[in-house]
Amino acid sequence: MTKHLWSGRFAQPLDPRIRAFTSSLEWDKRIAAIDVRGSIAHARMLGAQGIVTREESAALVSGLDAIAREIADATFPWPADAEDVHSAVERVLRDRIGDVAGKLHTARSRNDQIALDLRLLTVELLDALDGSVASLARALLDCAGEEVATVVPGFTHLQRAQPVSLAHHLLAHVEALRRDRERIEQARARASVSPLGAAALAGSPYPVDAAAVARDLGLGATFRNSIDAVADRDFVADLVFASALAAVHASRLAEEIVLWTTSEFAFAEVSDEHATGSSIMPQKKNPDVAELVRGRAGRAIGDLVAVLTILKGLPLAYDSDLQEQRAPLYDAAAVAPALETLALLVRGIRFDRARMRAAAESGSLAATDLADHLARRGVPFREAHEIVARLVRERVATGRDLTGLTAQELRAADPRFGPSALAEMRADRSIAARKGPGGTAPERVREAIAEARAAFARG
Repeated sequence: MTKHLWSGRFAQPLDPRIRAFTSSLEWDKRIAAIDVRGSIAHARMLGAQGIVTREESAALVSGLDAIAREIADATFPWPADAEDVHSAVERVLRDRIGDVAGKLHTARSRNDQIALDLRLLTVELLDALDGSVASLARALLDCAGEEVATVVPGFTHLQRAQPVSLAHHLLAHVEALRRDRERIEQARARASVSPLGAAALAGSPYPVDAAAVARDLGLGATFRNSIDAVADRDFVADLVFASALAAVHASRLAEEIVLWTTSEFAFAEVSDEHATGSSIMPQKKNPDVAELVRGRAGRAIGDLVAVLTILKGLPLAYDSDLQEQRAPLYDAAAVAPALETLALLVRGIRFDRARMRAAAESGSLAATDLADHLARRGVPFREAHEIVARLVRERVATGRDLTGLTAQELRAADPRFGPSALAEMRADRSIAARKGPGGTAPERVREAIAEARAAFARG
């Protein structure tokens, strides 16, 4: 059995049961290619700085290049008893190029090495998450472009509130996704810091060029404090938080799709290509994709709690507890495909515009428009609110709503209602009147679609 990298300190070999419990190799295979990429950059720097000879550096890089190709082709011969990805790569490298492989670990520790690996992985996962958020937003924007004139009830407390443009409603989801992209961009900047050169925790006595390694790896900065460099996992929390919140935003959209495609709402129908059926009930058409997106949000929230709980009681600098963060970090990768799949679902949805309009024009959704009508005629809004509320209460008591209200009934409720009140109650008129910034008026909605499209085109 090959010795561990640290075995010189101990007189007895490690108990195989302890080795099995402490090994991170199975988790580490996820970052093997990244680990080798970081080692190649480190080996180049060692040669450039004269810490190893140019020939030794070239041998290290050549051997690592071959290992990188094998990892990509899934032909790398993983040692069965390796402790982690670092020792597995170094062992195979030593078998191939000899003792010079031992110089690869000069001027670094597994502490700064794993911190680098996880930062590089985090950047990749953030890029994938950003792409999926953009994909979902573009699907919503394309859908909104077709639905500016579609009238739908707007809801508060899941009760019908006021008529809005369906496009305006869809754009609300786009706004949440835009904030997600801002968070992802900020998280990427914080993750793009190279910790190589921090070594175990105190820094390196060798003339390392941390900035050169960072440039080689496409990272934007280097660490400022060696202890923090190996202890910091804020970048993991950033990624998992950004993933969880994006998943929550997707879940809210998914929940509306589930509701709107029920026979009780009947506002929309999922495409046959994106729905599933029942093994026993022939009539069923289930929005499984939306339901699974909702479920994945719960999983992502659990990952965030795990990451923060692991961090909360750790003393500086490195502790093996941090190894447990890899599971939620890797799991965060599951959010991006959920968003991509939800984008497919959105693109295939068919809306029942007549049903939506009928829902927006029935009930008492015009109540606020009547109160605003009185307010524009000089009635204090609180008084106008009371007048209309009383009118609604009286009509509901007799099994009616504001639909079918006549001018005579309005004037009987209050003589200050003017001749335009009935026209202002119409859903289209109500929507068109809301021309203020961010409102649901068609011209505002078209402007918002154009602006959002331009923003996502830049990304």
